[in-house]
Amino acid sequence: MVERTVPTNRRAILLAIFIAFGGFLFGYDIGVISGCLIMPDFTRRFGDWDEATSEWVLNSHKQSIITSLLSAGTFVGAIGQAFTSDRFGRRGSILIWSFIFTIGTVIQTATETSIAQMSVGRFVAGLGVGAMSAIVPLYNGETAPKALRGILLVMYQLQIIFGIFVSYVIGLGTHTISNSASWRIPVGLQMLWGLIILSGIFFLPESPRHLLGTSRIDEARKVVAELNSVPVDDPLVEEMVEDLMFGIRAENDGGKATWAECFSTRNQLWKRTVNGMMLQFIQQLNGQNFYYYYGDTFFKSAGTSLSPYAIQTILGGVSVVGTVPALYAIETMGRRQSLLTGSVLEAIFSLVAALVGHFCLAPANTPADQLTSGNKAGGNAIIAFAVLHVFSYAVFWGPVPWVYLGESFPLRIRPKSIALGSATNWLWNFLLSFFSPRIADDIGPLILLIFCGVLVFGWFYVYFFIPETKGLSLEEVDEMYRANVKPWRSSTWRPSQIGEITQDSSTKGVGEKGKGEIVEDTRESNPV
Repeated sequence: MVERTVPTNRRAILLAIFIAFGGFLFGYDIGVISGCLIMPDFTRRFGDWDEATSEWVLNSHKQSIITSLLSAGTFVGAIGQAFTSDRFGRRGSILIWSFIFTIGTVIQTATETSIAQMSVGRFVAGLGVGAMSAIVPLYNGETAPKALRGILLVMYQLQIIFGIFVSYVIGLGTHTISNSASWRIPVGLQMLWGLIILSGIFFLPESPRHLLGTSRIDEARKVVAELNSVPVDDPLVEEMVEDLMFGIRAENDGGKATWAECFSTRNQLWKRTVNGMMLQFIQQLNGQNFYYYYGDTFFKSAGTSLSPYAIQTILGGVSVVGTVPALYAIETMGRRQSLLTGSVLEAIFSLVAALVGHFCLAPANTPADQLTSGNKAGGNAIIAFAVLHVFSYAVFWGPVPWVYLGESFPLRIRPKSIALGSATNWLWNFLLSFFSPRIADDIGPLILLIFCGVLVFGWFYVYFFIPETKGLSLEEVDEMYRANVKPWRSSTWRPSQIGEITQDSSTKGVGEKGKGEIVEDTRESNPV
């Protein structure tokens, strides 16, 4: 095959920018609420007067409502987009959900003192975020030129973390404003992000896969040719169209794939689906999102000399930096070893932070002049281990569960299995954001022991149930599951029928049981 250079035409570049910005919007919306929760004007408008401390306080109940309703919306949106993306196309669906997101942001920004209005705005914005978190990567996979796909995957993941970081930086810059602009600016900026997504739809193409699925074959060929900077009759166009048509046939062969099929015993599909959902569950409950959502509130009680906004910004920067070695670790260490290593490191960091926080921190709302040197040292230690925890997450547990989702399922059920994994992620994200402030209000830093326990459980789950999929095609993953290879031996397993297992067998489960063998691991690493 002729090596392709990265396309430089205007539409391909705009596509790259658009897809990357979808990740930025996703990340920004996750991180923006953290700083707002402790801004004086925000707590005055939505909190209650505390006679004991003579100040306005946003209690844990209200914090959990405001924060968690975004995640509730994302869960609904992630499921809802499945109905709009086929009916209205990928481009039309993004237009719809971007508009819904923008409306939710307007509702939030226009709120005066009603916590109900703020919460509804968060939920409506969450509908758009959840939908676009699924549609934009799907649009990327179906539309991006082959030479850009690897770059865009890296950019999209990086931009999610970068969006979180930017939200922290803006909060750091506005928190000293004495009026409502302190929180309206970071919240209101989301309208700009939504409008950018909306404007991009008017000059970006429809997904070729959707065009083929609606029998608009000539339009699909033109889009593929234009985005890849080649003529319509170029062999690359035919190759990509054939790939897309194969995927469509695989999904429709034998009738429309059902949700129940994801849990079929054929080729151990049920085990793969459950593994994907379990990895998302463990990812959400390993502690990093607690820092993302409530880090400012948590660090405020640590009594350190740094402002909680500065600490949160540092954590955001650390997350961005951590994505760089993640790209290397996934392909050199493999999926299993990355998850096992991350479980050990993050469990240690959570355990130490929990114990130091419990035994060394002063009670909440202790005046700064009454803090002992031990209290201050404990606060600094918690921050240090929080940085280590977030960095380890960015390297290991952040990207790997999503990579595993993308390379574990046959084409026929792939969209539904990935949707189940994504929905699991958002469900536990909602539960975490709803219950965390209530639990932390009762037991303080010891909440980190819960995350430590989940990480210990995660280590054992990965060791006994998650096989190594690095360097394997979809057909080879099928063979490995049919051969019933033990996960702890999967890293040294090599397929014995490479080139003999047809694409049909990968999508329908037809073919002899694989007789793979355990050999020295010489798989070639695929790009992330």
